[in-house]
Amino acid sequence: MRFRHPDGSTVHLAYCTNVHPAETLDGVLAQLRDHCEPVRRRLGRDRLGIGLWLARDAARSLTTDPASLRALRAELDRRGLEVVTLNGFPYEGFGADEVKYRVYQPDWTHPDRLAHTTDLARLLAALLPEDVTEGSVSTLPLAWRTAFDAKAATTARTALTTLAGRLDALEELTGRSIRIGLEPEPGCVVETVADAVAALTAPPAPGLAPAPGAAPSPGTAPNPRIGVCLDTCHLATSFEDPRTALDSLAAAGIPVAKAQLSAALHAEHPHLPEVRAALAAFAEPRFLHQTRTRTAAGLRGTDDLPEALAASGHHATTAHGLPDATPWRSHFHVPLHAPPAPPLSSTLPVLQEALALLVGGPHPRTSHLEVETYTWQALPPESRPRTRARLADGIAAELTLARDLLTDLGLKELP
Repeated sequence: MRFRHPDGSTVHLAYCTNVHPAETLDGVLAQLRDHCEPVRRRLGRDRLGIGLWLARDAARSLTTDPASLRALRAELDRRGLEVVTLNGFPYEGFGADEVKYRVYQPDWTHPDRLAHTTDLARLLAALLPEDVTEGSVSTLPLAWRTAFDAKAATTARTALTTLAGRLDALEELTGRSIRIGLEPEPGCVVETVADAVAALTAPPAPGLAPAPGAAPSPGTAPNPRIGVCLDTCHLATSFEDPRTALDSLAAAGIPVAKAQLSAALHAEHPHLPEVRAALAAFAEPRFLHQTRTRTAAGLRGTDDLPEALAASGHHATTAHGLPDATPWRSHFHVPLHAPPAPPLSSTLPVLQEALALLVGGPHPRTSHLEVETYTWQALPPESRPRTRARLADGIAAELTLARDLLTDLGLKELP
């Protein structure tokens, strides 16, 4: 879906296909037929943007077989779909019965991450619509926080420097500009926007080429190829203020390559038994649901929701639950249009505030927006869509809500 911003520029709205499990190219083509086109038809649009997730095997097939890439492009056109952004965070296995910590591998210390992201950028340059010259790829925020030392940081920065050079060459060759967005996520090396600013403006190690965002001399701007993917669920889970976060990115000269419109699970009174019971229904074995609370001593958290519930209390430690005198937020992408029933709620207001700051001003801070609710089948059983049709209904409802938010901000939906 495309929107005209009051300044005359185009803002793209898509939904992310990582909600549909597919590891191979055949699986991706089935997604387009069974899910993406039905969503487009429900919206009554001739064209729908999708944030395509290409797992390692699918990306490799497209990279090694130009005919397959041409066929995918033709299939997108035939089904009224377009791609301006890719989700490059999960590498493989995102549809597995248990994902948890596996989603952070390989990280940016491993050459496979650089190779895969390079492939995605090249594929996106070929998949962009004819009238679009800018694309974006989101990626994991360097690594999971454990076992990430100074040597690992240097390796990751060097990989990003290499990637930025490849993106420069890609634009020179194709005329298409691709940006990469590190996606701050709770528990990762880059958990917050403040962490992203620090990482992207860190000086290079002695003897190395400048890293993306490095400032070897006063006045040097961060590398425009490497920016941030702002996920509003992650932003809310870490209790970040949207204005402070975006102001810090602007001050550092770091671009918002894309924004993912998502909402976290919010519990205002986690000490109450009925609230804990409601939260327990969202503790499931597939995805990691990092949980945070903001206390007088600062942000406290656990890696997963069951840990938070294990031994909560005013004197709980991060290893044995969370303090429960202040609200909790959990990294669980709940449907935008259908917040959980009381006593729980969602962080949709954080999304709304961030969206207003991103595209409600005189000029958009990003032109790529993506609804990313991949947890439909991880919801409590009574809330899960049981058929493809019900899932398509839900995704279309989320996109309708996002569309209404954009038009309320003064953007005009384009045919």
